[in-house]
Amino acid sequence: MPARIYLDHNATTRPWPEVVETVAYHLQHSYANPGSRHAEGRQARKVLESSREAIALILGAQPEEVVFTSGGTEASNLALFGAASLLAPGTIALTAGEHPATMEASKSLKPRGWKLTVLPVDRDGRLRPLECSESSPLWSDDIKLATVILAHNETGVIQDVRPLTALCRERGVFCHIDAVQAVGKIEVNFAELGATSLAFGAHKFHGPRGIGGLLLKTGVTLAPFEFGGHQESGRRPGTEMVALAAGMAKALELWHRERHERTAKIGKLRDQLEAGLLDRCPWAVVNGSREHRLPNTLNIAFPGLDGESILVNLDLEGIACSLGSTCASGSAEPAPALVAMGAPPEVYKASVRFTVGLENTLDEMNDAAQRIGRVIARLRRT
Repeated sequence: MPARIYLDHNATTRPWPEVVETVAYHLQHSYANPGSRHAEGRQARKVLESSREAIALILGAQPEEVVFTSGGTEASNLALFGAASLLAPGTIALTAGEHPATMEASKSLKPRGWKLTVLPVDRDGRLRPLECSESSPLWSDDIKLATVILAHNETGVIQDVRPLTALCRERGVFCHIDAVQAVGKIEVNFAELGATSLAFGAHKFHGPRGIGGLLLKTGVTLAPFEFGGHQESGRRPGTEMVALAAGMAKALELWHRERHERTAKIGKLRDQLEAGLLDRCPWAVVNGSREHRLPNTLNIAFPGLDGESILVNLDLEGIACSLGSTCASGSAEPAPALVAMGAPPEVYKASVRFTVGLENTLDEMNDAAQRIGRVIARLRRT
């Protein structure tokens, strides 16, 4: 049985050994409740706040703008529900193909009187400049909330969100950024992006699962949708997860220290896999912008085949990959991002997402291309 090759790093990543050690250390030594006023509690609080400061520094935020959550999904829900609860119902503007964390949260607000408007993307998966201006026929005075995904989980396409955030600031619109796939992979600066809030999750960049954060612009208030305590300045109740916060800070610090080398290595791995697949399957279609995308992401279609069959056969061949968002796994619906880009059924039904990581090697990319090529050739004959 050949060694398995893990190519699903957009779903989750393995925590680095240094991160595991950090979490284990603080579970033992910073176990006290950071809200307690004794010496042990003060020590836990010191670790929590130093983690907050480290994360804020790397992400271009102020420490008081960092709210610890259980992950990216909770962070986006906290932002959207918290903002919507303080506003009279209006319209939420979303980019086409949003992640379920923001799309489903927005849909759930419709019974409360909220409406949704979708800002279309071009064939590369990028927002059209017109849709980020007041000239857009979709932009109305009724829009009170906007949410945009910075780097797409399925295609890896990176948006230039600044025209949209600038328009939102001019019109007093709360603008949320889903940066879960971006943080720890590309440079993200909250102040420069100009959004009201931004979500991220540690397990996407080799941090521990169960911890993430919301960056919330200074002076902005959210209505809580959970109750029980005054933690996180009243924005997210519950005893803070000190060890996990320290682990997330460690993972982000490791990325920041090595970010240029990591980007170069991961991009080379992705390009090697892409070249190998296109060499064996020249009729395959790469989905999304090849210029503006995450360095680790390859979304590729093998027209005429079925994505589910490809996925199952690749798993049997020792290749771990996915069809798109793990949060939508089990759904028979086509990937919303590919549909939004205007991909025909023969493309979006045959698309597979390969996402490489630092633990992969060039030899693995060559091996993976051979195995994938064999699977595709076999499926085309059946």
